[in-house]
Amino acid sequence: MRYIIFTFIVFFALRLISLSYSIRNEKHIRKKGAVQYGKFNSLLLTLAHIAFYFSALYEAYISETDFNALSVWGVGVMTFAYAMLFYVIYKLHDVWTVKLYIVPNHRIERSFLFRKVRHPNYYLNIIPELIGVSLLCNAWYTVAIGLPLYGCLLAIRIRQEENAMKALWKQE
Repeated sequence: MRYIIFTFIVFFALRLISLSYSIRNEKHIRKKGAVQYGKFNSLLLTLAHIAFYFSALYEAYISETDFNALSVWGVGVMTFAYAMLFYVIYKLHDVWTVKLYIVPNHRIERSFLFRKVRHPNYYLNIIPELIGVSLLCNAWYTVAIGLPLYGCLLAIRIRQEENAMKALWKQE
């Protein structure tokens, strides 16, 4: 169990680092007149993300799960997910936040990944991250219940983002 906890803490710390970057960016873009969309859904997504992580850890704890082959797969999936997260942060740079903001004269990222995968942060980071933490912890109840619930919130978020970005796409 201690290897699961250690790995969990490492990845959770990486998530907190990304969150600090998001908070810093949010302060800057709000000064530039950014408008937030889907505020309530952003709050629900944040709470769901935290609940998913700690539910998976709790499930590992109560079932006395030891670090095993599935845990190794989970680390691999989470490593991929976090690589994608930090790549997306690198590409979006000053406009990347965990909340949905549109800045006046917002630029649209057109690099290879963003052309080939619509919403790479959601499909290549968040979903694999949740699957990875479930595998790490062997948390089958968490993934069976939590992923569909999270998926509903994420679908709402994607629709909100698409609607917020429509005007920007028309300008190009």
